[in-house]
Amino acid sequence: MQKINDNILCWCQNPSEGAIAQAVNLSKHPFLVGNVCLMPDTHEGYGMPIGGVVALDNALSPNMVGVDIGCGMLAVKTSYKNISKEKLQNIINIIRQTVPVGFNHHEAEQYHPIFDSNLLWADTFICKQEFTSAKKQIGTLGGGNHFIEIQQGNDGHVWFMIHSGSRNLGKKVAEFYNKRAENLCKMWKYNELVNNMLCVLPKGTEDFELYKKEMETCLHFSNANRELMAEFIKQAFLKVCPDINFENTVNIQHNYAALENHFRKDVWVHRKGATLATADTIGIIPGSQGTSSYIVKGKDNKASLCSCSHGAGRKMSRTKAREKLNLEAEQKILNDKGILHNITRIEDLDEAASAYKDIDEVMKQQADLVDILVKLEPLAVIKG
Repeated sequence: MQKINDNILCWCQNPSEGAIAQAVNLSKHPFLVGNVCLMPDTHEGYGMPIGGVVALDNALSPNMVGVDIGCGMLAVKTSYKNISKEKLQNIINIIRQTVPVGFNHHEAEQYHPIFDSNLLWADTFICKQEFTSAKKQIGTLGGGNHFIEIQQGNDGHVWFMIHSGSRNLGKKVAEFYNKRAENLCKMWKYNELVNNMLCVLPKGTEDFELYKKEMETCLHFSNANRELMAEFIKQAFLKVCPDINFENTVNIQHNYAALENHFRKDVWVHRKGATLATADTIGIIPGSQGTSSYIVKGKDNKASLCSCSHGAGRKMSRTKAREKLNLEAEQKILNDKGILHNITRIEDLDEAASAYKDIDEVMKQQADLVDILVKLEPLAVIKG
């Protein structure tokens, strides 16, 4: 860990100039408590760096949570010790038929107990408005860096992993309340917060309470979204491997704000592309397509606000990846490892392994934040 200045602690060895500039803006935020923390996967985001963690005093910032509220990881350990290429391909084919990816949704409404909870959807504006649409979005992967991966663990077991969030529900909530936050900050002459895209909803305002409730609904929805996909994936496994059992499940989020006690007071910790890492937290840190992922246990490092990275982190933008990376070279990296993968067109290069930081270096940089429990190597990948 290094200090960028008196208010910025950085676990990232070579943060980009853009990410540092955003961290400096954060360090001057009038609602900030303590330090800005930059995780090892930090890269420039929209207003706040991805991989950034901050605590705000009596305020919530929709943009510090991000548009994919509750985006996170789910991992499931299976009873299988190994699996053949043929079975892997069959499982992947079934998953593709049952889990919509990209902008696709289910044609029919899906059931999950989350939709039975009237209290969860009551007193919301956007979530209530999107309730019917959400029934077709649940159990879908989305696009970008979202993925489903089947992996071999160094614990001797086959695992599967899901990276996805709250889909269009979270995006609509984020955009609606970020606009409300901008309007409030303009009214109160917080011009720098508006210019730096770091607007807030202070406690005591109606919008603070409304956003808090809508965010909580999105967090429940994102967990449920991964849970339903996990059920679809389990059914795919069972069709191909009828004797398989499913053991440990980890489901954890990395885009959210939570009321926690730090600096001897209750503060709103915002983790934008960062994962909780308290002493009793089992977390997931995925690599890029074709590289290792990790099941970890937090070390309760107070300096990082008990946080760690949410992945490897990008080292080049999507546009640069498509322009600079070589399709055949990226395919060879995956083919040489025997991985069933999604890199088939130049348009797919934005999610190639070379577009991301070295996950093993990222893990070394946060040795004081987490302990590694299981190292997972990819066998087959579905990208959104």
